[in-house]
Amino acid sequence: QVQLVESGGGLVQPGGSLRLSCTASGSIFSIYTMGWYRQAPGKQREWVAVIRNSGSTTYIDSVKGRFTISRDNAKNTVYLQMNSLKPEDTAVYYCNKFPSTATYWGQGTQVTVSS
Repeated sequence: QVQLVESGGGLVQPGGSLRLSCTASGSIFSIYTMGWYRQAPGKQREWVAVIRNSGSTTYIDSVKGRFTISRDNAKNTVYLQMNSLKPEDTAVYYCNKFPSTATYWGQGTQVTVSS
């Protein structure tokens, strides 16, 4: 049973930065494409960034140039560096395989961007 644990969220002012981490209980990162997702209040969950086992990355347009996804297979960890944060980035952030696997969703980590 794979468990994904997200951390690093918090309250930050607009323009600020946060670094999210996602650590897995099993060695899945070296095999799978991994993604960060987010769900804002009243909205559907959406993917934000994807990293393949080759290291190539893809981002949704709204975060391009501001967010960076990376991975450390030796630590079974995926990161999301978020810079120049905006109020519309406020959401619960999750990691999962990409495409996602229903049984892998964790609790997520809350990111709130507000002055």
